[in-house]
Order: sequence, then C-alpha cells, then structure tokens
Amino acid sequence: MMKQWLMAMILMLGLVLTACGTEDSQTDTETNSEDGQTDQDTEQVDSEEPASISGEVQFYTSQPDADAEQLVSTFNELYPDVQVKIFRSGTEEVISKILAEQQAGDIQADVLLVADAVTFESLKEQNLLLAYESKEFAHIPDEFIDSDYMYAGTKVMATVLAVNTNNVTELPTSWHELNEDGANGEVIMPSPLYSGAAAYNVGVFSRQGDFGWGFFENLSGQDVTVVQGNGAVLQAVAGGEQSYGMVVDFIVARAKTEGSPIDLIYPEEGVPVITEPIGIMSGTNNEEASKAFVDFVLSEQGQQMAADIGYTPIREEIPAPEGLKTIDEMDILSSDVADLLSTREEDKQRFVDIFGE
Repeated sequence: MMKQWLMAMILMLGLVLTACGTEDSQTDTETNSEDGQTDQDTEQVDSEEPASISGEVQFYTSQPDADAEQLVSTFNELYPDVQVKIFRSGTEEVISKILAEQQAGDIQADVLLVADAVTFESLKEQNLLLAYESKEFAHIPDEFIDSDYMYAGTKVMATVLAVNTNNVTELPTSWHELNEDGANGEVIMPSPLYSGAAAYNVGVFSRQGDFGWGFFENLSGQDVTVVQGNGAVLQAVAGGEQSYGMVVDFIVARAKTEGSPIDLIYPEEGVPVITEPIGIMSGTNNEEASKAFVDFVLSEQGQQMAADIGYTPIREEIPAPEGLKTIDEMDILSSDVADLLSTREEDKQRFVDIFGE
C-alpha cells in the first residue's frame, strides 16, 4: 500500500515538473520570438533607410555665390559625405562652359541650376539631361515640371521695375514709363548675352502686342545702360547712379529689407517670370548624390531655406517672403517655351543690333 502511494506521488511530481518545464519552454520561446521580431523589424527599418551617399558633385549655377554656398551648406547637414563643388556665373556663361566641355568630350557638371526653362529645353534637345522623377514633384505645380522629368522649377522669380526712392518721388506703374522723358539716361538693364533672365525677358517682351521690338528700340533712344547681370543693375539703382532698373524681384526686396533706398514695382501690364529650374546632366559621375541634391532643393526644408533667404518658393504651401508676390498674385507675361528657344540666338543678336555690344 505504502509502495503504491509512493509511486503515485512520484508520478504526480513528474507531471508537475513536466508542466513547469513546458511553461518555461513556452515562455522562453515567446521571449525569443519577440526578440526575433524586434531584430527583424530593426533590419527592415535599416533596409528602408537610404544608403550612405557620398562622393563629389559638380554643381553649376547662376545663383548668387552666397545663396549657392548656403544651399550647399544646408544640404551637407543631411549629407556630410558629399563634396559639392560650385561653379557660378551668369546663365549664358554657365551654358557656354558646358558646351565647351561637351566639345572636349567630358562634361564636368553633375547638377545644373540656372535661370529659365528655355535654357533647359535646349539642353534637353541635345540629350544632355537625365530623366529623374523626384518624389518631391508631388508638391510642385505641374506647369513647372518638364513632361519628361528632365528638369523642374525651384523658385518663382519675376523681373520687376526697381526704383531708387531718393531719385524718384512718384513711383511708376507701367513699363512704358521707362520711355518717357523723365527716365532719359536713368534706366539700366542686364544683358541677354550674360543673364538668362534677361534673355528670357527679351524673348517675352518682343512677342507681346503692347511691347514688341519697338519697346526696346525706344529704350535705346533713352540712352539706357546695359550691364552684365542683375546684381550690377541692383547696385546702380540702390547706389543712386541710375533711377530705374529692370531686375529680378528677390534681390530688390532683399536690398530694401537691408535698408537700401530702393523699391520694387510689379507693373500693371504684367511681369516675365522664370523659375530657375534644376536638372541632372546625363553624363553625371555621381547619379545617386545628384538625385539626393535635387530632392533636397525641392523638399520642404530646401524650399523653406530658399524662402528664408528671400526667394518665392516653388512649393505653394510655403509663403513668399515679405515684399514679394506669389505667382497667384502676379499678372504674368509669357510665351511658348519652344518658340522662345527657336529664336533665342536671333533675339540676342537683334538686341545687340539695337543696343550694341
């Protein structure tokens, strides 16, 4: 009897120990499973993070030096292993450099950001651009994106009338006031042989019924001063050497904010607008980093940075800086891009015929 009772106790104890062992085993399995899921999830997150992007990017631009340097500096906060080297000049000279490099068989530029879509259309026709549909295109109006994704606008930039407020007491409202007696010898403008914005403006104004080539011929009779770029126009007007200037809006607003005796007017007839597109060269030596750079410029952070230094962003959700109009607030003078491209060289030559070199 005692032996049967003892055997029963041993059997019961064995069952209890087996159950405990099974429970411990299940607990360990759940812990390992959870740990395994955590490791797996971490690997998945890591695999979704962008690979380390590095190397050199040659950035050709017509932006002011300080603005280009700030753009690159902010980009490097996100991509510290990318060395961006800047070549900066007027749009026409930037393109001349690219075409000279093409002739030599080795285009150095990776990313290009210059004045206008007409310039990019020319490069597109020559198969010099790389198609890239940036994820940031979803936040940019379609009209500023090339249909083949070769380039996209980065900002909104109007050519306006700049006026020295010490020299001029009654602000003009029309472009045609530049051809009145009071403006004789007091007008300055950039050359289309150097400035992409100026080349675009010549093409647009000459195609408008209210202006045409007669507008420029009359300006020539007003003893207009023609200088290389928009920066020289701003300096002359802000310094009082000239009273009126045809110049891009953002540098006037910036100078006014800094205390210069200058104001900007969006004339009642409307204004030509460029968007300083960005694109990647088809022969880029660092496609991954070039795409990252384009994405950054068009991103919310990149566009906010542009607004902070005085540009009207291309992304509509980011407000324009104080003193500048958004594109919805402007009356825009425009022409077909393909048409402008087809006569750009002839337009520049006719400008030279009117004003001289």
